[in-house]
Amino acid sequence: MALALDEPDQTMLQLLQQRGSATIQDLCDATAVTATAVRQRLNRLQGMGLVGREAIRASRGRPHHAYVLTDTGRQQLGDNYAELAILLWNEVRQIEEPTIRNRVLSKVEAQLSRGYGAAVVGETVGQRFEQLQNVLQERGFRIEIAVRDGLPILREQHCPYHKLAVADADICQMEQRVFEKVLGVPLTLTQSCRDGHGCCEFHVAEPMMVGQQEV
Repeated sequence: MALALDEPDQTMLQLLQQRGSATIQDLCDATAVTATAVRQRLNRLQGMGLVGREAIRASRGRPHHAYVLTDTGRQQLGDNYAELAILLWNEVRQIEEPTIRNRVLSKVEAQLSRGYGAAVVGETVGQRFEQLQNVLQERGFRIEIAVRDGLPILREQHCPYHKLAVADADICQMEQRVFEKVLGVPLTLTQSCRDGHGCCEFHVAEPMMVGQQEV
């Protein structure tokens, strides 16, 4: 499962991968940040199981500690499929025959809908929003649910397809359709990371439909 990591997290993991192991001072020199900041980030990455610490015994003096990637950390770095996803998406979009192209995209959309929807079985719209939140968080999405005017809002704090979305907004429309199928209500994407907003927000498009069932 991909974890929600920011750019400094990725930088720290990549440095450890390149060096094999590194001390706090090594990482301070490489990143030009304070020892306190480096230590805090390493503690966070250790808590996520991505980084380990080992004692280095010198011939003289007290042993010191170096930090290394765990197997989970190596797998996390290997889970960056953004470049491959863009290449595959572009190839699909360039299929000249519309029927074939649409059939492939429809299958991708249906597969995502089945994968997310298997655990979304709530009777009310509010329950389904919460269940979808849990499903997405398990996959490393940074998701929260807000409520406005009595209606739930799905908020993505970090776009999982940012590079792809910047290249082609159709991926945002596909994600919206997948969420609509899983939740069983029409949605409106009111803002997106692609357009420079801090998060993507999906609102229920037709309140009257929600009014027919308990939120």
